[in-house]
Amino acid sequence: MKILVIQQKMIGDVLASSILCNNLKVIHPEAQVDYLIYPFTKPVVENNPNIDNLILFKDEFRKSKKALLKFLTSIRKAKYDVVIDAYGKLESNLVVGMSGAKKKIGWHKSYTNFLYTNTFKEFSKPLTSAGLAIENRILLLSPFSSEKVLDNKPKIFLTEAEIENGKAILEQNKIDFSKKIYMIGVLGSGNSKTYPFPFMAKILDFIVAKTDATLLFNYMPSQLKEAQEIFNLCTAETQKNIKIDIIPGSIREFLSITYHCDALIGNEGGAVNMAKALNKPTFTIFSTWIIKEAWNAFEDEKQNVSVHLKDFKPELYGEKTAKEMKEKAMELYDAFTPDLVIPSLGEYLKIN
Repeated sequence: MKILVIQQKMIGDVLASSILCNNLKVIHPEAQVDYLIYPFTKPVVENNPNIDNLILFKDEFRKSKKALLKFLTSIRKAKYDVVIDAYGKLESNLVVGMSGAKKKIGWHKSYTNFLYTNTFKEFSKPLTSAGLAIENRILLLSPFSSEKVLDNKPKIFLTEAEIENGKAILEQNKIDFSKKIYMIGVLGSGNSKTYPFPFMAKILDFIVAKTDATLLFNYMPSQLKEAQEIFNLCTAETQKNIKIDIIPGSIREFLSITYHCDALIGNEGGAVNMAKALNKPTFTIFSTWIIKEAWNAFEDEKQNVSVHLKDFKPELYGEKTAKEMKEKAMELYDAFTPDLVIPSLGEYLKIN
């Protein structure tokens, strides 16, 4: 049996959907399981023993109809028996339509249902601690009858060499392993997903005052100016404990360094999901407009904890959608002051 799983989206989504590949190998160990993703998301699924081939949907396929047609033809020639579309947008619709697979599994949408043999309506409320993002993906495995226990937790597979390299980088930067080491998600992927700089500085001051931990700043090279701004807002004592210049050369290198940290603390995003997949504790500050229930996976009030403005001030939200709240994200951040976050963070730091 040949199975193609499609998830053309961001790093967190690709990591979440990798559980489909993991469980397909449990249900059908003999099957060939291929995974169609964007090239930039490849690092989070490299070395996954449950994925036989990574199929990369390149930018050129968007820019050239000829290149796209050639790619779609290659998918059809591969003769997949099953296609599972965890993306459900035009790009993946085209792949599904051209695949020629006998079984085509995807999301229930009135205007694309004709493309699929099996469709499912997504849950609106989580039923377990795995969260909506994970639970909805598990739904796509429903057509595969199996009595085997499925594993709903995404995993990242590092090599021993990568683990040793991460340790070597920290040693080269004279990191004291006798102290706590926290990876800090100091910036989100955009302004609407980033805790305000002055507030984040106060959070970092609190962490250092409470634990004397070493803080590693996680940010993209293009965000150096913003990271420096937050650093400058911290107290002199906190600044002594911050390592702002350990910039991983790749996502895999970031993972190899995070492997040696005691926890990841900061803005919600791909880094949090990656840390969880490494089985590292996380403390997450959610953006004011993101739906927490979708991405607060595996929270137990001990190892994985998160805070959201809605937890403290639900009256600001009512029944408005995430799209409606996004327009007010920055205004809402003004109400998400550090005094709301610090009590939970204090309890978290006692354990982690």
